[in-house]
Amino acid sequence: MFEEALRTEAPPDAGATGVAPVALFQPENLLVRDRTPRPAWVEIDLEKLRRNFKLIFQLLPPHVRLLSVVKDDAYGHGALHVSKAALAAGASFLAVSTVAEAIVLRERGITARILMLGDRHESEFSCCLAHDLTCCVSEPEGIRKLASLAARFERPIPVHLKVNTGMNRYGAPWSQAAQIAVQIQATPSLRLEGILSHFAQSDGKDKSHATLQLERFESVISQLARTGTPAPIRHMANSGAFLEIPAAQFEMVRLGILPLGVYPGPDCPRLAGLEAVMSVKARITAIQHLQPGEGAGYGIRFKAARPTRIGVLPIGYGDGLPYARNRGFVLVQGHRAPIVGATAMDAITIDVTDIPEAQLWDEAIIMGGQGANSISAEDLADIHGSIPYQILTTWRARLPHVYLHEQIGPCGSPNA
Repeated sequence: MFEEALRTEAPPDAGATGVAPVALFQPENLLVRDRTPRPAWVEIDLEKLRRNFKLIFQLLPPHVRLLSVVKDDAYGHGALHVSKAALAAGASFLAVSTVAEAIVLRERGITARILMLGDRHESEFSCCLAHDLTCCVSEPEGIRKLASLAARFERPIPVHLKVNTGMNRYGAPWSQAAQIAVQIQATPSLRLEGILSHFAQSDGKDKSHATLQLERFESVISQLARTGTPAPIRHMANSGAFLEIPAAQFEMVRLGILPLGVYPGPDCPRLAGLEAVMSVKARITAIQHLQPGEGAGYGIRFKAARPTRIGVLPIGYGDGLPYARNRGFVLVQGHRAPIVGATAMDAITIDVTDIPEAQLWDEAIIMGGQGANSISAEDLADIHGSIPYQILTTWRARLPHVYLHEQIGPCGSPNA
């Protein structure tokens, strides 16, 4: 019934021309989200993304589905592009956190199943049903209100029961989950399509809490089996569990960061062939020559101890680069150039004294690879006392997003 309403033509993609914003970006076959020229940008390599999904599917057992988590604009990579790549590779579900995120995908022509992570307020239920969004449920009163709205449709609406096994955020208590599942199954307007839980710590060396959570989840499944209540799709494994806890794969895994070529934690095993999809780049827009004792930047947080060449990059905390003082480095001509002084809103300064070949308008790598060196999201997280997830999602929309290796469909629409 509501599927017909969703079969509307997707509006043209903002970058569907395939034209680079200015010649300085130069890579062939790219699209941009922001056509405004600027010598600082985020680069997304969609060919690497496709290869990562292919690698992951090769490692999945044939009976296990893949749910691609594309919340927060697919961790800053572009939800539409990542969704298309995931679905083309064989993903069965997408997942987001907010209704607005889901609606954007629907408006851009995505008709695949979308699971709404987290709990929903009753005011969101109508919108979820209207856009064919599958809700996670856990609280009996909310389930009753959703069931009342779902009764207007011609068939039972699928839901997934979220079980709190020890993360203590969302979900029905694991000791009560089986009873709630039976109640859902007995509700004519709802269909218990799935049951899920979420690991609090699946990517660390210590697996004791993850083991406890898995045991609790399996106990709920056993209780359901005894009552004859089916839960066709059981899912608990995130990226860390996919890599290290095969018993948690069940019928579906939920992967967000791993297909992007970034690992959820430093202790996770590495997959041969997995590559980071995102790079952040800028060009040297000015070079200053400092004498010993001269400083650079706000607060003069850096003072030259020798004759020094300072390069200026037009990227700062206004673009999502974490604020720091005399910390970190970028790559120029394949060499490390220390970041000196304090991060400004629109600029950082780098010391290129020991890179004499560095020139005006050279490309600098803030995150990514150049020559034999690279700076990963994990490296930036270590430098700034953060985590890779935050590093990926911090880059703001005012940075042009350049998409490499975009595949253009027959009508000019992008197909990742």
